[in-house]
Amino acid sequence: MYDFCFTPIYAALLALGGIIGFISKGSTASLGGGLGSAAVLSVCTYVSLQSYHRGHLCRPATVVSLVVSSLLGYVMWQRYSRTGKLMPAGLVAGLSAAMTAFYLWNLLLFKPNLPAPKQQ
Repeated sequence: MYDFCFTPIYAALLALGGIIGFISKGSTASLGGGLGSAAVLSVCTYVSLQSYHRGHLCRPATVVSLVVSSLLGYVMWQRYSRTGKLMPAGLVAGLSAAMTAFYLWNLLLFKPNLPAPKQQ
């Protein structure tokens, strides 16, 4: 499974969570964190997908996605540990931990079956 398969869904959920946090609580930190993380992950998805179409893997995009999910998971786990609230801290921490595991698997164990590079 390529990194661009799940990353757009993860980015969309982060963006939606940031927007909901801003609308419901007026939290600009939620809005910035959600949309900022989603924007970085969206760029990584685009770069990785374009590399795939050229017959290559873009490991740097996967590494950036790994860093974003790891940092977000750590920050939200700390918040969940402090507050004990499952929504949104626990949910985002769990989702980010799952995506961190996916990116690690993708970098270390995934054996791609890349298409042949397209001729210009």
